[in-house]
Amino acid sequence: MTKSTKQKVVVYVVKNERLLVFRHLDFSYEEVGIQVPAGSIRDGETEREAALRELKEETGRDNFEIISALGKATYDMTPYCSEIQERHFFLAKPNTDLPERWQSQEEHDGEQAPTKFECFWIPLAQAHVLQAGQGALLWKLSEIDSV
Repeated sequence: MTKSTKQKVVVYVVKNERLLVFRHLDFSYEEVGIQVPAGSIRDGETEREAALRELKEETGRDNFEIISALGKATYDMTPYCSEIQERHFFLAKPNTDLPERWQSQEEHDGEQAPTKFECFWIPLAQAHVLQAGQGALLWKLSEIDSV
């Protein structure tokens, strides 16, 4: 079986050496883990535009700024699904204060029931807990002074 390749974005939002993550409220940690904002790049959308859109969709907030592109990494989603993801990683920061914890939901353009999230901050030193290879380029954050 040939695996399809999908273009994705992954966004590390960092403030005061803490990483913004979320968990699904309708699924257990064992099923979906702890994640950072991420998702598909739509037709006609740049990677940077996709990163900002995914941030808004998953956090419910529209107050982020992309600081830099961090690079790309490939991830095989097997056995979850037959898909290779080419992921474009970005570093972002909030441009206003955000709470320690808040709930949001992604609407999915009305195509399915909303996905409910709880967003919160973890120390960068604990970011190894990210699911499905989302932590692949965390090491690059140590090369950036503004983190």
